[in-house]
Amino acid sequence: MKNEIANTDPLIPLKEFTTARIAIGRVGTSIPLKQLLEFKLAHAHARDAVYSLLDAEKLINTLSVFDLPVLQLHSRAGSRHKYLKRPDHGRLLDDESAEQLKSYSDGKDVAIIITDGLSATAVNENTFALLQLLIPMLLAAKLTIAPLCLVEQGRVAIGDDIAFYLNPKISVVLIGERPGLSAADSMGAYLTYNPRPGLTDESRNCISNIRPQGLPVRQAADKLFYLISEAFKRKLSGVGLKDNAGLIE
Repeated sequence: MKNEIANTDPLIPLKEFTTARIAIGRVGTSIPLKQLLEFKLAHAHARDAVYSLLDAEKLINTLSVFDLPVLQLHSRAGSRHKYLKRPDHGRLLDDESAEQLKSYSDGKDVAIIITDGLSATAVNENTFALLQLLIPMLLAAKLTIAPLCLVEQGRVAIGDDIAFYLNPKISVVLIGERPGLSAADSMGAYLTYNPRPGLTDESRNCISNIRPQGLPVRQAADKLFYLISEAFKRKLSGVGLKDNAGLIE
């Protein structure tokens, strides 16, 4: 009888479509032990993701297949502790990194910035798979690409600071998103047309939850390329640029 009652829970069929904690059941006024332990494990994974480190050596080796310079940069946040306490430091390059960029100010079409954000794990696991699809699309469209920028302790807006030196038409920031209790490996992609210091979030387009159990890299690459193409066509990004792919205008 108990199983029959449990199987009538209308939320149970929804578990096929989401990893969110729904229909977990209860024991008295609490949740079952198994689900409680799973929650504690997910919380531990989220904390680990926040303190994870970019695997710079592996990323540089894999990104070398694109035959583009890969620059190792660092924000003004000298440590993870400083990064978490002072978000403003994560939005700006340190002096050494800024000096390094001065040799690449020829103004390519697209600058791709890869940074740890709040989950280096997400960046380590998803970046190459996404760029393996996106970069050939950009090159096939005759777009020029600036050196790939690999930034430690970076926030989204560090793309604007990098753009000040690289002078690209569009920047794409790939960044680890704040871990949730069902996703510690989620990467976001932020696109900005005419990036420059001082912009705020309404100037950007975001593609979120890029990961195997979220938005697959093929869909993410297609969406990102579509938005890049539309940004060039309309000369804008952010709230004025909508994802109308597949719709009749």
